[in-house]
Amino acid sequence: MPGEIANLRRLSGGATKQTWAFEWRCGSAVQQLILQLTGATIGAAGRAPKLEAREDASVMKAARAAGAPAPVVRVILEPEDGMGAGYVTEFIEGETLGRRVVLDEALSGARSVLARQCGEVLGKIHQVPTTDLSFLKVLTPEDEFATYRDLLSECNVQHPALSFAIRWIEEHLPEMETAGLVHADFRTGNLIVGEQGLRCVLDWEIARIGDPMQDLGVLCMRSWRFGGRGDVGGFGARDDLYAGYESVTGRVVDKQRVHFWEAFANLKWAIACVRRGSAQAAGGSQASLELSAIGRRMEEPLWDFMNLVKP
Repeated sequence: MPGEIANLRRLSGGATKQTWAFEWRCGSAVQQLILQLTGATIGAAGRAPKLEAREDASVMKAARAAGAPAPVVRVILEPEDGMGAGYVTEFIEGETLGRRVVLDEALSGARSVLARQCGEVLGKIHQVPTTDLSFLKVLTPEDEFATYRDLLSECNVQHPALSFAIRWIEEHLPEMETAGLVHADFRTGNLIVGEQGLRCVLDWEIARIGDPMQDLGVLCMRSWRFGGRGDVGGFGARDDLYAGYESVTGRVVDKQRVHFWEAFANLKWAIACVRRGSAQAAGGSQASLELSAIGRRMEEPLWDFMNLVKP
């Protein structure tokens, strides 16, 4: 469709993608759109899921078709476009910054309903048909553990709390009972929130097929509460999250499995901090001061892990 681009501007945030906002003007019609250009498409050491742009867009389309508020994909870039891998989605008005979501007075009404809404949306995500998403990796709890244990071992970092956490997770691995589409990064900061509550779920590029309770555990991590008081994302209560989920799925939430995945999510974030902190430039020096600072934060999720699993 003929038209022109106006007000192109790069947005902040996003460690693995470039995000640009722009207006698409066609005659008298003006539409706000978002362009996302993706970087490297393989996961950590090629093992952890990391979707290509076309796959990422396909997951968002499938989720939206199932009633989950994923971005509306308008265009998937082709090689002949000369822009690399990426896609264009519709712009969604709302707040994404974590501290504003959990503390801004203007969003107090949203916070009163947000935990239940997240439960309802996760219920829809976990029931998305995956027949046409054959590219998704299937990861059992044992697969998840093996992936991140091996990534940690490659960093050559020794720490007693990490060793304890690895041993605890290995000893408490649940069996895979019910598998479904898992967002795997469903948390405050990846949600667009308006005055009425949840408007959109962002960042689908590490989606996989696995234990659905993983998503509920990630959302309850203290690292992603941004100073808010609620156990769920810093804004709500676990009972509201579970009630929303059960109302959509008809399945009772297994709170023990959620507890396991919340603990495991803290270990995964600690390992991610270690990997960033130990990253090296081509000459063997530290990759950057910023990555080194992230590495120093590994003790925060480890402290949370210990508090979760203590007798």
